[in-house]
Amino acid sequence: MSLRVRLALSFACVALATAAAVALATPWIVGRGFARIEAAASAGAGAGPGPGAGQGGMGAGMHAQQVQQETIVALVAVALAAAGAASALGVVIAGRVVRPLDRLADAAASVADGDLSRRSGIAGRSDELGSLGRSFDAMAHELEDADASRRRLFQDAVHELKTPLAVIDATTSAVLDGVYDHDDRHLETIRDQSRLLARIVDDLRTIGLAEAGQLPLHLGTVAADESVAAVVRAFEARAAARGIGLRCDARSPLAVRADPDRLAQVLGALVDNAIRHAPAGSEVSVEVRERTPGRARFTVRDSGPGIAAEDLPRVFDRFYQADPARDRSTGTSGLGLAIVRALAGAQGGSAGVDRVVPHGAAFWVELPAIVDVRAS
Repeated sequence: MSLRVRLALSFACVALATAAAVALATPWIVGRGFARIEAAASAGAGAGPGPGAGQGGMGAGMHAQQVQQETIVALVAVALAAAGAASALGVVIAGRVVRPLDRLADAAASVADGDLSRRSGIAGRSDELGSLGRSFDAMAHELEDADASRRRLFQDAVHELKTPLAVIDATTSAVLDGVYDHDDRHLETIRDQSRLLARIVDDLRTIGLAEAGQLPLHLGTVAADESVAAVVRAFEARAAARGIGLRCDARSPLAVRADPDRLAQVLGALVDNAIRHAPAGSEVSVEVRERTPGRARFTVRDSGPGIAAEDLPRVFDRFYQADPARDRSTGTSGLGLAIVRALAGAQGGSAGVDRVVPHGAAFWVELPAIVDVRAS
């Protein structure tokens, strides 16, 4: 039963109890008063005519007035007693209503003080307070997850930045101490690590702006097949150097509403990821299809080692390492897939990954599709 109905019924019960108490007591009090008046009148009439008859009638009248006053006082006393009992009942009802609100207030204060694990304790109720408690618990859970994600991001960022900084420090120290000669290859190492640091910082900034909805975008109509063909041409040489075939499968005349440069960045990150994980002699395919009316899906498939089921929900997290042995020898920032998800969301789309049986993965990005003007 909803809280509103319960409160309405409670107030109605209090009012009915008060009215019932007064209604039940009134006939008895009034009847008792009339009986006393009648008894007094009978006593006056029994005195008969004579010198005391007038005094008896006057006494009976005074007695009737006194009985009337006593009756009124009794009715007021009953009404006050009923009101007091009803007020006590109201206090009990108010206490039962306020008690879960007090628990919620305590939980909110704890969350405000930093205890994000605190919950309302009223989520099991079936009324409006229970709904409020469940909403509060969901909010606290989201805050707890966000705080854990923030802490994890900070720790991962420190870890990822620490490696190139350590390489730069060690290389420069070795050169300055005479351990290494002053030749170009050591300077190239410092330059490469500095570029990696700059890329990590730029990628973090891009993700932050995209997730905050502040990333500048130049949205327009982009031919989906041309975007796929362009990214395949850009990565053909690299794929060939690793002995990997790169195939383009984009025959449908789809167009999407997107920023062409950001779309190329998204597709490039997915193809780059697939080439790095696909074994030599395998094939990576890039395709685009109309997933549902109004949605186009770009898919990059590889036949690499695949992704464990427990890793699927987190592969797009910043710096997430599905493979603990992963390093930065390839010059990647570890933020490529996180950028894919952030850029897809900024353009009104989404990103995901599917497992490919028996091995491999299919990373996809969905974007809003529009009518391709070339098809008309």
